[in-house]
Amino acid sequence: MAEQSPSQTVGPFFEYGPIYGGEDILVNEQTSGERIRITGRVIDGEGAPVVDALIEIWQADANGIYNHPADPGFANVDAHFRGFGRSETVNDGMFFFKTIKPGAVAFDDSTLQAPHINVHVFARGMLIHAHTRLYFSDEAANDHDPVLYSIEGGRRKTLIAQRENGPDLSTYRLDIVLQGDNETVFFNP
Repeated sequence: MAEQSPSQTVGPFFEYGPIYGGEDILVNEQTSGERIRITGRVIDGEGAPVVDALIEIWQADANGIYNHPADPGFANVDAHFRGFGRSETVNDGMFFFKTIKPGAVAFDDSTLQAPHINVHVFARGMLIHAHTRLYFSDEAANDHDPVLYSIEGGRRKTLIAQRENGPDLSTYRLDIVLQGDNETVFFNP
């Protein structure tokens, strides 16, 4: 009987290709909506910054429409908003995005989800990227979001970005903890 081959770690290889510059800016002068900055750190289970991770985000525009043909509102999507971004972590594990605050999107025919951003984390030692979400601390709609409230109460805070006043834009900060006591909630793909 044959035995399974051992697995092999992926990376770190992110600096060699997926970032060319500007992927962390999802807006231009004509994009509708409130401009914001998203920032945070990727932290490993020991509390150390992960300096070679890659963060991808996918979000709806200010009207809650994804820039994808499968979205029912696609005909009305903001053509000046990409909806997809990518940022590598730098020296202290920091990542940055310049984007807009997304609108609420449908959960089903009668329920809206709170404004949120879908986040994928790629890092050394991870054969499959991790899926999570970023919610905004100043959104009253968080209290009724069906996905957020499917998570045990004490763990929800790992998905809620705290608002900070930046010099030019409102900034929301969410640290992503890959393992340990304050591990970020990750979802099955």
